[in-house]
Amino acid sequence: MMVYLICYDIVEDRRRTKVSNLLEAYGLRVQKSVFEAVLNSNQYQKLKGQLEGLIDLERDQLRFYPLSEHCRAKVAILGVQPDFAIDDDVLIV
Repeated sequence: MMVYLICYDIVEDRRRTKVSNLLEAYGLRVQKSVFEAVLNSNQYQKLKGQLEGLIDLERDQLRFYPLSEHCRAKVAILGVQPDFAIDDDVLIV
């Protein structure tokens, strides 16, 4: 499992909404166009393929930044912080 920081710049509203909805199924929105997701290699490849099918490769951009535990420990957040992290344990009842 690897934590990815996923950022996007999508020109068209309809495509941006589709990308956002898909990313919300995989991870946590940390800013308007930035998500954190914990993915295994199969999930990563599947998500990348799905997103590639949604965007305009000539006009839009997606970036995937893998974050090691070492790098994640150095993340500094200024301002409003979320109440939970992407890798917190959750219990769904």
